[in-house]
Amino acid sequence: MSQHAALFASYHNHTTWSDGSASPADMIRAARGAGIREFGVSDHFCLSPYNSGSVCAVAPESLGDYVQDVERAGCAVPDMEIRLGLEVDYFEETFEASVALLQLYSFDYIIGSVHCVDGFQVDVDSGSWSALAPERRDRIWLLYWQRLRAAAETGFFDIIGHFDLPKKFACYPSSDLTAEALKTLDAIVRSGAAIEINTSGWDKPAREAYPSLFYLREAKRRGIPLVISADAHEKDSIDRYFSRARELARTAGYGETACFEHRKRSLRKI
Repeated sequence: MSQHAALFASYHNHTTWSDGSASPADMIRAARGAGIREFGVSDHFCLSPYNSGSVCAVAPESLGDYVQDVERAGCAVPDMEIRLGLEVDYFEETFEASVALLQLYSFDYIIGSVHCVDGFQVDVDSGSWSALAPERRDRIWLLYWQRLRAAAETGFFDIIGHFDLPKKFACYPSSDLTAEALKTLDAIVRSGAAIEINTSGWDKPAREAYPSLFYLREAKRRGIPLVISADAHEKDSIDRYFSRARELARTAGYGETACFEHRKRSLRKI
């Protein structure tokens, strides 16, 4: 476990309510053992317009049970701050329906993410990427930046998840789409959302955190707040690479990270 874990609030974490391998109670206990003082559970929520029966997410009819389970698990550890979150897949077609459901509950933060572009799952397997012709690959990357920008422009999300996620399998566009990515950062500025250093990328074929140092520096230059999270799906990855993430944040010029409670943001020094 990282000796620096206590310096961080970690918000992007999954449990058996979606695609994690441990219950909220077990994840919270693991976070406590790692020295994390403020821990958020943010399981997937996905109202997909596509045929997505395989998506592992909190079912709409189970949101109330999810909330109660996380709150109950949090009450068992009074010496920690437990935050209730959700990672919501953005689709223009279902966005309003998602908001209508989520507003029934008192979340501390909502992460906005794009995992699927016109039915193509960007983070499931490398084979789907390698099968794409170069122009199709470029098109997926372009649409990803546009969808993530649209998510930010809603102004609904508190954190934008894993900014440059399509690089996961080290499959990059053949054309330069930097301008599109920077437009997306500009939209995040206008939205008031934070971005995350998502340390899970260091364990993926891309071998770097989300986002890259270049985009992290561009985010800092624009004044976008930052959180640091492991995107943990199991107890053993609760605090992975936190020390490394802290150094990456400092290299990009960050001295503070954002914290959330009842969807209100505050800042703490790294």
